[in-house]
Amino acid sequence: MTLPSAPAGIVQGTEHGNADGTAYSVVGSGPPVVLVHGLGMHRGMWMWQVPALAEQFTVITYDLLGHGESKNPTLNQHGNCTLTDFSDQLAALCDALDLGRVALAGFSLGGMIVRSFTLAHPERVGALAILHSAHDRTPEERTAIMVRVRQAAETGPSATVEAALERWFGNEYRLANPDVMDIVRNAVMANDPKVYPPIYRVLAEGDEELATAISAIQCPTLVMTGSEDYGNSADMSRRMAARIPNAECVILAGLRHMALAEDPDAFNAPLISFLESATA
Repeated sequence: MTLPSAPAGIVQGTEHGNADGTAYSVVGSGPPVVLVHGLGMHRGMWMWQVPALAEQFTVITYDLLGHGESKNPTLNQHGNCTLTDFSDQLAALCDALDLGRVALAGFSLGGMIVRSFTLAHPERVGALAILHSAHDRTPEERTAIMVRVRQAAETGPSATVEAALERWFGNEYRLANPDVMDIVRNAVMANDPKVYPPIYRVLAEGDEELATAISAIQCPTLVMTGSEDYGNSADMSRRMAARIPNAECVILAGLRHMALAEDPDAFNAPLISFLESATA
């Protein structure tokens, strides 16, 4: 997959590599912050965050299994993969880059992965940001997302991408920014139709195994979403933050799922403030 063009400054000084099938990029200096993207995207989705973060952090972005330039996950006998597969990928990358204690920021599926990683390796996480990520779905919410999983299995990423753009962006922004829509659409459409559905299933079901377990998380934690991100709602984020001891909850007014692209300033400000405080 070809990564989209990045704003001026994001490429300068960036190092790229591949660690046992995981494609990654590193830029900046300071405490290490690992950014974990969402379903259907790739490490280029952080283009709106990396320049600001790299001013004071070493920023590591990477492609999840089955995304971008990384290898595919190993599917089990039932044709599925698990949240643990992605947590193990993150652990292997941190080992390969000789990272000690890190700050993690995970978006959507990435928010599930960083929760899973933190529960498995609490000593390796100094700060945790869970961004626009689902928690303890209701039966109705799970039914709705499983419909999309089945559509993706039958037709591939094209089955769900246009409806996703409508859910992910405010109507005015979506209509006024066709270039951003193309970046996101092309990223999703580039996914392997055989691999995308089982990973989508991880997104659809992964919140269930984390729902009560996250009460064991002890590191400083930020939970953030948009007030109009209905699939990863403000209510979910508030309930998630209430489960995690001393977690901070931020709701971005008037923004949907892809707030990181629609309003980077509004998204970046609380994230950077949290990371500054947590890594001081």
